[in-house]
This record gives sequence, C-alpha cells and structure tokens, in this order.
Amino acid sequence: MQCLTKQPRRTKSEELIDQEKSRNTARINGKLIGMEGDSDLQFLLTGGDLLKVRSSSWKKTRFYKLQEDCKTIWHESHKTLRSKQTFSIDDIEAVRAGRQSEGLQKYTDDQVENRCFSIIFKGRRKNLDLIASSEEEARQWVTALQKVISNMRNLNRQQNTEHWIYNCMRKADKNSDSKMSLKELKHFLQQVNIEVDDDYAQMLFEKCDRSKSGYLEGPEIEHFYKLLTEREEIDVIYGQYATTNGQMSSTDLLNFLLKEQRESSSVDDALKLIEKYEVDDTAKEKQHMTQDGFLMYLHSQEGLIFNPAHKGLYQDMTQPLNQYFISSSHNTYLMEDQLKGPSSTEAYIRALMKSCRCVELDCWDGSQGEPVIYHGYTLTSKILFKDVIKALKEYAFKTSEYPVIISLENHCSLEQQKLMAQHMTSILGSALVTAPLGEEMPTDFPSPEDLKGRFLIKGKRLNKLDAFYTTENNVEDESVSEDDEAAEAEGNEEKKPKKKTKLKLAKELSDIVIYCKSVHFNGFEDATDNRAFYEMSSFKEGKAVKLAEESANEFIQHNISKLSRVYPAGSRTDSSNYNPVPLWNAGCQIVALNFQTPSAELDLNQGRFLPNGFNGYILKPAYLRDPASEFDPITLTKGEWLQHKILHVMIISAQQLPKLNKNAKSVVDPLVRVEIYGVPADTTSKETVHISNNGFNPMWNEQFQFEVYVPELAMVRFVVEDYDSTSQNDLIGQYTLPFTSLQNGYRHVPLLSKNGDVMASAGLFVHMMAVDAQ
Repeated sequence: MQCLTKQPRRTKSEELIDQEKSRNTARINGKLIGMEGDSDLQFLLTGGDLLKVRSSSWKKTRFYKLQEDCKTIWHESHKTLRSKQTFSIDDIEAVRAGRQSEGLQKYTDDQVENRCFSIIFKGRRKNLDLIASSEEEARQWVTALQKVISNMRNLNRQQNTEHWIYNCMRKADKNSDSKMSLKELKHFLQQVNIEVDDDYAQMLFEKCDRSKSGYLEGPEIEHFYKLLTEREEIDVIYGQYATTNGQMSSTDLLNFLLKEQRESSSVDDALKLIEKYEVDDTAKEKQHMTQDGFLMYLHSQEGLIFNPAHKGLYQDMTQPLNQYFISSSHNTYLMEDQLKGPSSTEAYIRALMKSCRCVELDCWDGSQGEPVIYHGYTLTSKILFKDVIKALKEYAFKTSEYPVIISLENHCSLEQQKLMAQHMTSILGSALVTAPLGEEMPTDFPSPEDLKGRFLIKGKRLNKLDAFYTTENNVEDESVSEDDEAAEAEGNEEKKPKKKTKLKLAKELSDIVIYCKSVHFNGFEDATDNRAFYEMSSFKEGKAVKLAEESANEFIQHNISKLSRVYPAGSRTDSSNYNPVPLWNAGCQIVALNFQTPSAELDLNQGRFLPNGFNGYILKPAYLRDPASEFDPITLTKGEWLQHKILHVMIISAQQLPKLNKNAKSVVDPLVRVEIYGVPADTTSKETVHISNNGFNPMWNEQFQFEVYVPELAMVRFVVEDYDSTSQNDLIGQYTLPFTSLQNGYRHVPLLSKNGDVMASAGLFVHMMAVDAQ
C-alpha cells in the first residue's frame, strides 16, 4: 500500500492568496475573450451541481465549473474526490436546450423537458446529457455556455494566439508566483511545441532577464512574449512597403494590395482596411497602418487564402436541380462502421449541420409495428424511422435553406411502408413535396430556389408523373424489384441474399416520390430514349468510375438531363470513402460519402462545398450543363474548359501547430504538402522538407509550381503532417478549397483538424500566384 505523507494544513491566508490568483487569472482570460466581468462567465466560473444521465438506472450528481482559463470545463466526482475530468470548450459542437438528444428522450420524462440540456461534442465522443435543479438554472447554463463558445469562436487569430500563449505560460508557472524561472521557461517552450537546446534557452532567458534576478516577471515576460511571437517574414514584407516615416500610408498599403495581392483596389479600399484593422489610434488618425495593424489585416477574412467574395451566396440558384453538385451522405444513420457501429439520429443532425443535402434511410420492419432504420443483415443498432423524420424536420434547414433529398432504401412490408408515408406527410407537412410544382406536366427539374425549405423523396414509384394530370392514375405494377432497389441502388449486394425477389410497394409511399424516381440503369441509350427527366439511377463507385473513365462524355451528357447518385462499394465495411473528384468531373450530382468517417475524401467534399454560403449546392461549370458540350476530362480536347494556368506556391511558415500527443515530451517535425485534385492532367502533389522539433513557428520558404489545365474543376489541398522516418506520418491539419476560390498574394491558410473543425490559432503563411500560361 502506498504510504501517504500528511500534508501540512493550509492557512486561511494561503487559501485567500490562491483564490485571488484564480480570480486574477479568470479576469485576464475573461478580458482576452471579451467577457471581463460578464455575469454569465461568473456563473460558469462558480459552477454548480448537475444530474448526469447515462441510462434509466445511471443518473448521478456531478459538480461542473469552468476553469480559470475560460476554456476548460472541469468536474469532480462526489464519490471519489481525487477523480477529476475535463473537456475543452473547443471540443463542443453545440449546446442544446431540452430533451433533444436520444439519451434524454429515452431515459427521462416529459416533465423535466425544461430542466434538461445536452452538450454535443465534435467527433465520435458521446453526448453529455444533463438535468439542472430548475428551469432557470438550465437556461443559465445553456445561455452561458453558448456565449463563451461563441466568443471563443469569434476571436481573431491574434487574440487566439494571445489567449493560448497566456494559458501556456500560466501552466508553466509551477509555483504560481507570476514569475518564470529558466526551468519554467523550458517547460513553457515545450508546451507551445518548440524544442530548444539548453544553450539557446539560456541565451533567450538572459536576454529577457534585464534585472539579472534569475527569473522573469512583468515587463520581462512581455519582452519574452514579443521575442517569441516575432514574425520575421512579416517584418520583411512590411518593411518593403512601409515607406512613410516607417509606417504604411494609405498609398503604401494600396501599393501592396495592387502589386502583391493582385487586387483591384482603390485608395478608399486601403482606407477602409486601416479603419477596420489598425490598432493604434494615433496611426489611424494619420491614415497609417502600423505593423500590428498589418498583421491583423493578414489574419482577417480579407487576408485569408479563401476569397471572401465566395463566402456568401454568389451563384445563380435558379437553374434546374440537376445542374448542381449536391453534398450527399451514404448510410447517414451510422456513427461508425457498417457491421456493428451505432445508428443514431445524431448522425443525421451532424450531417445536416455540415450542409449535407441528401441523406440516406435504410428502412426495415420494426418488431413493434414501427419501421426502423439500420444496416440490414448486420449488428448495427436500430433507430425508429419516425424519430429520424422528426430530426430532419428540426435540423434540415438550420445551416442551409435549400432542399433536402431523402433517399429511401425500402425493405419494409406494405403495412409499415404505409406508416413511413404517414410519418413523412404528418411530420414534414407542407415542407414535403407531394406533387409536381406548377399547373402543367413538368419537362425539367425545379431549381433549388423553387424548392427552398422543401423535402424531396428519392425512391421507387409505381407509375409516371403524368398520373397527376390524368383522371386514370394507373398503376403500372404493384411490385418493384428489390434487387434493383437494394443491391443496385444502395450497395447491399454484399449484405443480402443473392436471390432476386419482388417487393410490394405501397401506393401511399409511391405517390410522394416526385422528382427522384429510382430506376435501374440499362445504359445511356436506354436512359436517353426511354427515361423521363425525373427517373434517376444510382451507381456503385466501381461502375461509376469505369463509366467516367471509358465513357466520360456520354456520362456528362446523361447528367445534363438526369440526376445520378454514386455510393461506396459494399465492401467498405469500415465506412471508408472513395475519391469523389472523378465523379464530379463526369457531372455526377449526388456523390454520396460516409460523413461519419474523417478522411482526405471527406476533406475534398467539405472543400468543394465551402463556397456559395456553404449551402450544399454548387452550380456545375457551363460545359457540364451544355447539351452540345464535347468536354472529356480524360482526353481534354480543346474547348472553353481549357484555361491553362500556372500556379506558383511559396510555403513560407506555419504558426502554433498543435502537439499531437499532449502528454508526451516530444514536439512535432512538420512538413507541408500541396495537393492538386482535378482532371487527371491536373492531379499531382509536392511537399516541403520537414522541420525538426518546431511546431510553433517553423519556416520553409520553399517554392513550387503547378500546371492547371481545367481550373473550374480543380481543388487545392494543403496538408501539414508530423514527419516520421519509421512509420506513416500523422496528420496535424489540412485545408481544402476550390482553385477558383484562391486569393493571390501573401495569405494565411487556416488549418482544420482531422474531424474538419477549425484549429483556433494554427495556420500556414503562404504566397500564391495563379497566372495564365503563355
């Protein structure tokens, strides 16, 4: 048994000193995030008891509070006082008031609705379901948490850096004396991902220790901070253009915008930037920009690599639906793999909040008379069909107002099919499209603009749409081929018996399939001659890629008049993904990916739909919409699509890269790879050397050149990895965007984590220049 030494009892004055230090730390952090003295912040810092719910039998009281860094939630078990657990505000996806999680709906009663709330985490971490002692207290927790999360997310890069460095310094101050010894300075450098030898640490320490006291405090720590955050590369750029008494005048700034950033700017534009980003009032009065203001500008939306003009809705949304790429999910109900992973309505919510506009529902007969959703013939868990429809109704249009396609894989009996139709019509109400728009039989799809806030059902239909405009309303066949629907359309050939069977289709379910009628693909000629515009086929990835490679222009022509859905092969039981780019190149609109699986392929999807308000719809290039188009991404014959560009890329530096293993003493050895995805002629990658032991401010100054022939289809992906000579490199962060959304000049590149979330202070600094090839 471990021998415990009795600790001397702390005096009242020592406790008061510690409390004062905590208050001071919280005050500084509150100021850094713009919430100094805020009552909601004080509420979280004080904390309180909440009932944690895991099951109907596991409900336990836990004490929760925000720590002084204003970024970490801490709770301590009453049973074992030594047991402490924390999670970061950065890890929270959302805070939802009421019984909106599956756990609270399942394990609590209606009467506690207004006392409940859930903390939804990013990635695969389980929700935290909580019950407050009163409705007022629940409201206060939700309001306060949402405010802190919002303030943290709205910090600019400079503020994020200050907040992060201050807290790393506080953690390095082991004895909490607000001073920094040489040992503490070394610990701090390791925390911020820099490994230095003892001689360099000693030199840095002595340079800052002007009082020769053997420790740093006050102004000396500020001096150390300035040395640490010095950006030599920015000094050089600023010095080149700051020709007016050592500062940038509006004319100097305009010079920089025109020559380096290649922007069509005026003096008025330069003055607006000074007014917006200059931090020194004296300089602002002179209409000058200091180096601090210049850095603020470079970290702003205007200074990022992504063109801010593409951030909002800027494309024509009045074209027919099939003229757009549509962000689409496969097996949307799954949180993990396709063999035994959990099914959850939360998976639908997460996909919708990422602007996914086509979701999949695998529908089977439920044992209680209610249809359920799960991956058939596997051990994945089951969820009620009606609960999924309720989740779609609640969350479909929170991120995007454009239409959502509900793709049904139907294995249900007639009785439960009727229930499916009943649930959709009653829950979705007028938002569900149940008849063609307009008075006459349509000859083309309505537009996303026409369908704002509406749901479309994709599935089998017993007759043609003409039935809406005749009195006969004939049913062609009361049954459909289950083989066509399940195996061909939804990838179940690996998980269901091979015997072909017929599935009876309920008229009630058939009647609400309007613009997305599922049909078997019998070749392009059959589709052209015998299929109406609203009759669409689904393709397994292998078949779709083969068509895109061997019959590219025919596939493009098919997708000019029809919708196509592509889905992952049934062999991808781990929910891995395939490369969507060749299918987009062939004009396929609904290229469905496993949203639950972080991957380079999902990064490409997120990048593709980043512009145009991140609304899940991107207008296809004109040559993928023109019936006379001869475009072929494989052979690349001459045409309007051929806009040969030379892309010059200089990877200059990175800032505040995170440690991958926060408990380890090692720091990262970063390298940067630039990847181009597009037509085969454009697809390539190049990478820098790795920088040893520096994730805080590594510098490369390496230049690359790429030839891009079809820029409208090209994607650019920046990848930062931790180099490892003995095994596969680990991903630190990445950022993907369309070539056409790049800004020229000196630009910061934000970095996203493996799960696609923005990393607060990490980023790259690059110089980009795309020019016409001679």
